[in-house]
Amino acid sequence: MEERVRKLNADPVRGGARHVLYWMRWNRRLDANHAYTFATGTAKRLRLPLVVFESEDVGSERQQEFVRAGSAGSGHAFGSRAELAKWVADAAAVVTDDWPEALDPLPEFDCEAYAVDASCVVPASVIPQRAYAARSIRPKIHRELPRFLKPLPKVKAPVSKGRAEGLRVLRRFLEERLHRYAAQKNEPSAHATSELSAYLHFGYVSSLEVALAVREYAAEHKLIADEFLEELIVRRELAFNFARSARRVDSLDELPAWARATLDKHRTDPRDPVYTPRQFEEAATYDSLWNATQRELVRRGRIHGYYRMYWGKKILEWSATPEDALATMIDLHDRYAIDARDPNTYTNILWCFGLHDRPWPERAVYGTVRSMSRAGMERKTDVAAYVREVEAL
Repeated sequence: MEERVRKLNADPVRGGARHVLYWMRWNRRLDANHAYTFATGTAKRLRLPLVVFESEDVGSERQQEFVRAGSAGSGHAFGSRAELAKWVADAAAVVTDDWPEALDPLPEFDCEAYAVDASCVVPASVIPQRAYAARSIRPKIHRELPRFLKPLPKVKAPVSKGRAEGLRVLRRFLEERLHRYAAQKNEPSAHATSELSAYLHFGYVSSLEVALAVREYAAEHKLIADEFLEELIVRRELAFNFARSARRVDSLDELPAWARATLDKHRTDPRDPVYTPRQFEEAATYDSLWNATQRELVRRGRIHGYYRMYWGKKILEWSATPEDALATMIDLHDRYAIDARDPNTYTNILWCFGLHDRPWPERAVYGTVRSMSRAGMERKTDVAAYVREVEAL
């Protein structure tokens, strides 16, 4: 547990206080939650009751609606960060979820305070150096997994609506999709992915319990789950590694030098067409596939992962500058995606500009940043089936 715990200040326990506070910012569950486990231990140490306070002001109105609905039945205090102050004022000590501060800075506390990493399987403190590609972080994660890929003791606690739904989606993935995930994960019309991103983002389920459930189910049914575990653990924790080490997660300055240089070299390349942010938002391009990805984002609050890459690459190709493209992608995600403002969000967006990638053959606008084409999507996926499905939503 020590490697998951970060002490936030040198302040002592507040004398005469009424409780210990667990501020549930991002991991909205009590079971399978290292932060809650540490908070209960702190309350026992100080011989005080534990209060759990859950934030409701989490981003866009769409995200707030998701959280309000999902937290029904949780049985603990729920409100805005303004209301948090009164609970902090009466707290002997505060425990909260550790989350990259470039995404969600913590306030200063005037009593003993801790942040606990309950989002990653391998705690971020174990691999503090910035990784520049999956291949550089993968062996480090695999080396540490035997120590951390272990279940926490079960907790008897109310199950919120969001957690119950997240566990249902996990069970559906295990029983209906895991056996075909490796072969069909990049085919949107096959519906072979887990669709757990929103539940992981808000912490209704943990990556640790998902990994353990997948590993156990795969062993029992003689399945190979390596590709899914690569996405869940290595790729997701690469994103957390980036978000924790970046000065600004929404800046092209965080790109590798080769990507910045090639985008600058091709900054004045002719772009035809060039769309405005409003045209992108309204899915008003000439490309029916791209329009379908944007409509899926608006209607479902997500885009299938493989097509989301295409969505981002085309915004880069059809924007006046790389900076305009980045601003458009972040704005659309922030307003429409249920899992917006996540380490994966910013990492996947910046991947469209070369983050965690390598140089490719040079071409207009992209330079040596990887490009994606409609023809490639047609060869590799059933574009027509996807477009029909989105139109029918």
